[in-house]
Amino acid sequence: MKQISNLLKKHDLKANSYRKLGKTTLIDTNDGKVIIKEKNRNQDKIYNYLNSRSFRYYPEIIFEDDKFFVTRYIDGIDMPLEQKMLDMIDLVSLLHNKTTHYKEIDLDDYKKIYEDISNNIDYLNSYYNDIISVIETKVYMGPDEYLLARNISKILSSINYCSNELQNWYELINQKRKQRFVVLHNNLDVNHFIRDTNSYLISWDKAKIDLPIFDLYKLYKKSCLDYDFESILKRYESNYPLLQEERLLLFILISLPDKIEFDNNIYENTKAISKQIDVLYKTENLLSSYYLEKKEKNTKDK
Repeated sequence: MKQISNLLKKHDLKANSYRKLGKTTLIDTNDGKVIIKEKNRNQDKIYNYLNSRSFRYYPEIIFEDDKFFVTRYIDGIDMPLEQKMLDMIDLVSLLHNKTTHYKEIDLDDYKKIYEDISNNIDYLNSYYNDIISVIETKVYMGPDEYLLARNISKILSSINYCSNELQNWYELINQKRKQRFVVLHNNLDVNHFIRDTNSYLISWDKAKIDLPIFDLYKLYKKSCLDYDFESILKRYESNYPLLQEERLLLFILISLPDKIEFDNNIYENTKAISKQIDVLYKTENLLSSYYLEKKEKNTKDK
């Protein structure tokens, strides 16, 4: 706290109050509210790169030292969450547009992605087959076991879809010579989007450079049951169309079931299974809608 006080004093600011907000501290000063946050090693590079690509939709850094960033506090306007999500996706697509660059494909990197996903598919397939084999030997199933037994075909079919499409993705990526990369915010959440007269993304401490789909994938895993992701994905692609191999990898990742950990709490087990099934059905509807549109488009083009 002493280092923060000294930093404020150096810039003629006097703190009236402090309030912890997650990893940041909100400070009410004699010159208005500011946010102070500890730097990580990567942030300077990310901010410099964003500035070089004319992307400045993050809270302005008013001063800093070797350990902290200090920015003005932005008191955003209230918005319906669905609209806030769509506005955030517009900004994310702009971020990806502004920071797109291409690299020669390193097939070893993509081989590792392939092997990691393939190993996860094999593990989940064995895991769920083993669980259902044990459940089916029971005379009386618990409600969590019964729910899983009723829906095991959906889980296994999703795993099978991922296995088949992974082979298609790997064949496709082996035909490519370049791949595009972007700055990922890497921590997307409607709570990390603020709008006043402008739009801003906050909480950039996990930002990095990688494939554009990972922002979409992590957002989907976090919020897919809360929002209409068909509209969100269409909105994103209207501004930043995904390449075929990118979309295919995204669909594989969001279709892969999570491992459901069973414990002695039947209620929690049942809740986890129910949520997983809801996610799988929502994902299936999203993909079905996409493939239907693609089929109709191909038919019209002939």
